[in-house]
Amino acid sequence: QMQLVESGGGSVQTGGSLRLSCADSRNTSLIDYCMGWFRQASGKERQGVAAVNTYGSTTYADSVKGRFTISKANAKNTLYLQMNSLNSEDTAMYYCAAGLSNRCNSVTRSLTEYVYSSWGQGTQVTVSS
Repeated sequence: QMQLVESGGGSVQTGGSLRLSCADSRNTSLIDYCMGWFRQASGKERQGVAAVNTYGSTTYADSVKGRFTISKANAKNTLYLQMNSLNSEDTAMYYCAAGLSNRCNSVTRSLTEYVYSSWGQGTQVTVSS
């Protein structure tokens, strides 16, 4: 499996922005993988935030639609999550995930954990209110 590493988390005030990054520790190409971002707030279940499949189709949770953008920089083998207009409900540990296309390419399943086989350790995002 891939060894994914997230970065870019931190503390911001309400209305601020952050950009999270995710890459394999051995710089594996992400082009053949579905990639997703999930988050888990303290005391709550982990939930899907955004995903992109191998065809480039993106999916967003309703709570972040219009504020977050998922993208891949294939030349750098890096996945990004641009987060704008952050609010206190966005405070969570954010996890990057990768899955093989034969399991994860359906956009109807792209925000469910079971289609992803590799996970990072998480990066904390804290939004002060």
